[in-house]
Amino acid sequence: MTPAEQQHFFERMATQNASFRYRLPSKPDVGRFIDNLIRFLFPITQDCRPFVVSTADTYRELNRQLTCLLKPLDEHLSADKDQTCEQFFDRLPSTYDELLLDAQAISAFDPAAAGVEEVIAIYPGFYAIAVYRIAHVLTELQVPLLPRMMTEYAHGHTGIDIHPNAEIGSSFFVDHGTGVVIGETAIIGSNVKIYQGVTLGATNVAKSMASRKRHPTIEDNVIIYANATILGGRTVVGHDSTIGGNVWLTQSVEPYSLVYHTSQIEVRSLASES
Repeated sequence: MTPAEQQHFFERMATQNASFRYRLPSKPDVGRFIDNLIRFLFPITQDCRPFVVSTADTYRELNRQLTCLLKPLDEHLSADKDQTCEQFFDRLPSTYDELLLDAQAISAFDPAAAGVEEVIAIYPGFYAIAVYRIAHVLTELQVPLLPRMMTEYAHGHTGIDIHPNAEIGSSFFVDHGTGVVIGETAIIGSNVKIYQGVTLGATNVAKSMASRKRHPTIEDNVIIYANATILGGRTVVGHDSTIGGNVWLTQSVEPYSLVYHTSQIEVRSLASES
């Protein structure tokens, strides 16, 4: 570019940047806070380097980190960043209890799990749920955009996409997890188990639908097997139902239902044809 073209480009950028409504914290800072908070709650893994900090000092540092993340959004918060941070940490004990129930549910239901420690330290499903529950608290405190940054950070690490506005009950289990999508207005009850590739999505993605319930409701004690797709804001899966693999569902089902996909599979012997 010539100096004049370069200057014109810089001016275009400055005009565009001035039009943005929000300023946000950096993605690396968001990721560090999430990982530091989960490690604070569940200090199961350890670095090879010796590094000892008191629990109280770590707690204060996490408060500082969250305040820093909230700072660019301060003018958009319902309370100032310090009050919002305090409210978030006031709710941390209940979030911790919810995550323990999630980890225990995964450990109890998955025969491959050696125990709660393995679930917390290794399972991508638990990690995605943990980030969701942390982010969901911030949505309830009316913090814009930052909760979505958190769940997208987990999405990038696990392949599990849970919108922070979704409502999810206790003892939630996502097994394997890759390809799971849970939409913004989905409602999930307690003791629900979801396998890889499940989508809880919308039948209509028009922007005009943004303020309406677009995603399904899954009641208590439901199991949804791999690659099932359940769509629509009016779709309700009744409690204690089982949704089989590869099901495409856009209508409600009663409690205690078994919904499954049928296909014709033919097995032939290649040896007999040779």
